[in-house]
Amino acid sequence: MAALDEPLKKILGGTTAKVLAEQLDLHTVGDLLHHYPRRYAERGELTRLADLPLDEHVTVVAQVADSRVLKFNAGRGQRLEVTLTDGSGRLQLVFFGKGIHKPHKELLPGRRAMFAGKVSVFNRKLQLAHPEYELLDRDAGDGADAASAFAHQLMPIYPACQQMASWKIAKAVDAVLPSAQDAVDPLPEALREGRALVPLTEALLKIHRPGSKADIADARARLKWDEAFVMQVALARRRLADNQLPAVARKLIKQGILDAFDAKLPFTLTDGQQKVSREIFDDLATEHPMHRLLQGEVGSGKAQPLDALVLTPRGFRPMGEMAVGTEVVVPSGETAVVDGVFPQGEREVWRLVLSDGSAVECDDEHLWIVGTRGTGDRVLTTRELRGDLLRADGQPKWSIAAAVPVDLDDGGDRPLDPYLVGQRLGGDGGSPEDRVPDAYRHASVKDRLAVVRGLLDVGGRPAGAQTVCRGVPAHLAADLAWLVRSLGGCAQLRPGQDGAYSVHVALPDTASTGGIDNTGFRRAVHAVEHIGRKPVQCISVAHPDHAYVTDHFTVTHNTMVALRAMLGVVDSGGQAAMLAPTEVLAQQHHRSITEMMGELAEGGMLGGAEQGTKVVLLTGSMGAAARRQALLDLVTGEAGIVVGTHALIEDKVQFHDLGLVVVDEQHRFGVEQRDALRGKGKQPPHLLVMTATPIPRTVAMTVFGDLETSVLDQLPAGRSPIASHVVPAKDKPHFLARAWERVREEVAAGHQGYVVCPRIGDDEDEAPKGGKKGASGAKGAAAEERSPEDAEEKRPPLAVLDIAEQLAGGPLAGLRVAVLHGRMAPDDKDEVMRSFAAGELDVLVATTVIEVGVNVPNATAMVIMDADRFGVSQLHQLRGRVGRGSAPGLCLLVSEMPEASPARARLAAVAGTLDGFELSRIDLEQRREGDVLGQAQSGVRSSLRMLTVIDDEEIIASAREEATALVTDDPELTGYPELRIALSALLDEEREQYLDKG
Repeated sequence: MAALDEPLKKILGGTTAKVLAEQLDLHTVGDLLHHYPRRYAERGELTRLADLPLDEHVTVVAQVADSRVLKFNAGRGQRLEVTLTDGSGRLQLVFFGKGIHKPHKELLPGRRAMFAGKVSVFNRKLQLAHPEYELLDRDAGDGADAASAFAHQLMPIYPACQQMASWKIAKAVDAVLPSAQDAVDPLPEALREGRALVPLTEALLKIHRPGSKADIADARARLKWDEAFVMQVALARRRLADNQLPAVARKLIKQGILDAFDAKLPFTLTDGQQKVSREIFDDLATEHPMHRLLQGEVGSGKAQPLDALVLTPRGFRPMGEMAVGTEVVVPSGETAVVDGVFPQGEREVWRLVLSDGSAVECDDEHLWIVGTRGTGDRVLTTRELRGDLLRADGQPKWSIAAAVPVDLDDGGDRPLDPYLVGQRLGGDGGSPEDRVPDAYRHASVKDRLAVVRGLLDVGGRPAGAQTVCRGVPAHLAADLAWLVRSLGGCAQLRPGQDGAYSVHVALPDTASTGGIDNTGFRRAVHAVEHIGRKPVQCISVAHPDHAYVTDHFTVTHNTMVALRAMLGVVDSGGQAAMLAPTEVLAQQHHRSITEMMGELAEGGMLGGAEQGTKVVLLTGSMGAAARRQALLDLVTGEAGIVVGTHALIEDKVQFHDLGLVVVDEQHRFGVEQRDALRGKGKQPPHLLVMTATPIPRTVAMTVFGDLETSVLDQLPAGRSPIASHVVPAKDKPHFLARAWERVREEVAAGHQGYVVCPRIGDDEDEAPKGGKKGASGAKGAAAEERSPEDAEEKRPPLAVLDIAEQLAGGPLAGLRVAVLHGRMAPDDKDEVMRSFAAGELDVLVATTVIEVGVNVPNATAMVIMDADRFGVSQLHQLRGRVGRGSAPGLCLLVSEMPEASPARARLAAVAGTLDGFELSRIDLEQRREGDVLGQAQSGVRSSLRMLTVIDDEEIIASAREEATALVTDDPELTGYPELRIALSALLDEEREQYLDKG
């Protein structure tokens, strides 16, 4: 009898053992015994052919319906077509050339057999080309040995491959099955008896050669417990070892940089953020390394309704249209870009009513730069304003300074002198339709002032320090007030007769240079009125003031905070490193962190705060001098915070005392890379990984309890709804035609759309792969003979350049269509994105280059071509590019795959939910966990052969309790030698190192 570690070559022979090793990673007797059947077929049972997965190797039990030989190539070639049936569907088999003779004799109508092959599609029919088969109803004299091999009531169907059919694996298992008697049982006897589990030897015999369905159930229950328990013992020992690692406890320090930061920026955390902060700081305060996943976007309140207005260099745009990279005007008159857009769902909205009658809406947490008599400006929330609105004498206590006037330009023509435009509007008798043309409203300060002068000189009358225009039509009155406020002045509308208004105007003095001094003009906050619930969002602005100009040229303030954990570690004397996947994201993080911290990020520098620290950036493209200084700041401890890319992992990078590693978008990094950075601490640093969409292995480790999880789920809920639908382009081509109609409808409604393709389509990726021209001889003849089916090769993925051309000349003709892909020059990419964000393009045909960091709220439609070529998480990320503004989003998943295919099931799952965590679970169910204790991500043989993370959570949880108790009592497992053997088999040296790394 062979031992379980005996090489299969000695038992089965070199040829069979080589196939099992190379194709199925089975090397020893034990490996083969643990290669379990994936299902069982009963004699006489006909597998549902309607459920066959496309492009997968399958084994089916079915009955021959008919068989015929056909000629092709003018009679030079012949093929055998066999049709199988099971009542639910039909499957075609095809054999070519000399290979038709044996199946032509054996596969007669009425015969039942087991067939193995890869499912493909030809002429819209499922087929197996040249499948292997085993007859199940032979006469005893016609291959009695083969018949008896399948004489059991339940026939095991093994995970197989093209080179080794299921029944051949079954024969190999028969050869090693007696060795099951030598299997070492890892489960403690008390646990096995307490859970009523059968012994391991019995389980192995029943799983491979069951006598009944009850045998299969008993075997599965036992083998699942084996995997769950041994795995949980490994993780429990790792947790115990982690708890004993001498990590430095990073406890919160009073009056440090964190407190200074909080005091500097008035800020109210959401309930979710308060909970997550407590979890993180509790972990940091322990003397063993934190290992926590933070799922969700980190942000805070201070939001405005989506229809509130934000001043840009081209005029006001709705808050709902703000995108990362949008230029906005800050109170000092400078421009800055939006570096964060954060939908906040629906919130209670309040209206600030100002002394000139203008008003602006916001949520209760919104921040305002306000002043009161005898003090400088302060930053207060709406809640604080309405709680302390009036002075003791009943007068308004707070006022808001006017914004510095800025030049605007919407690109419109201004053919007339602006002063003449003002004169004409002020002196034509006051038509109700009178408006100041947009080109003059969105003009330079000088031109806007000229329009106002023209209006006032013709229609105005002096009234003390003010000028009054009486009988002004409503539209023109509003425009005049708008212009005056844009110049830093005050304009108050008072109702007159017949719907007209009197407009009281006070303009700032104009210096001889034509500049404007508006320091004396402020508007008092008269009232704060409750409006009700509205959809809102907030933005962060990349400027030291963290402020922007909103409705009626009102100055507002906005800050996003994602620093508190790092600042807490700096307070405790440690350093924090943030690892970002790209230079662009690293630079963005560094910029926003330094701007939010202000003088607190200038520790040791002139003007820096006493509690401050240095914040440095480290990327691969930095100049030598800057890089040298950054490395020096890290090794000396001058820099408390470093933000960087993979450059942080290099050997030359040394830290003074690395206390916390924060990994952004953790699915973009391998475990090896994260561990390389963690290894730079004198003692193991704490680890915080952040992601919006967990990957399957992360979900698996979460379920296994090796990764603590915090979830922030408040922000994404505020986005507009996204309707997702699968478009079966091949089965129902009119659905695809309707998809393009929907894109045109969205554009006609003033919106924009994306079309995403898997491939660029330029010459570089058109090159044929692996093909050789001029095939000749026998191989060439064979290829020619197989030509009808081989001609139906898989087409390449749809390409951006091809689809863009087809759309521009066809379904989307007349629309402004542009392309975007990774091989474009950086300047060209920037120009296309700028044009799209500015609304100068209708449809962007792109690769997945738009997956992350592209934010155009006006884009409401997305069509993903060949959607089945993308993974679940990638589809979810792509879909997130629409529905970011006030209008609902539409995502159409186009596929030519058959309805019964796994790919279509995956697309239906994506269309069915917007929950990123739920999609990760779906992805995990379909792709499996990968090697949970090894480096494989997914699609590779898992160390879990019977257990599935999603379906067996209860077993895993119970096994965790049992394993934790056992390891606590006996960490070295001295009383459980069989368990130690099983653990060694599970954790080879490579996997044990991997588990050590996290």
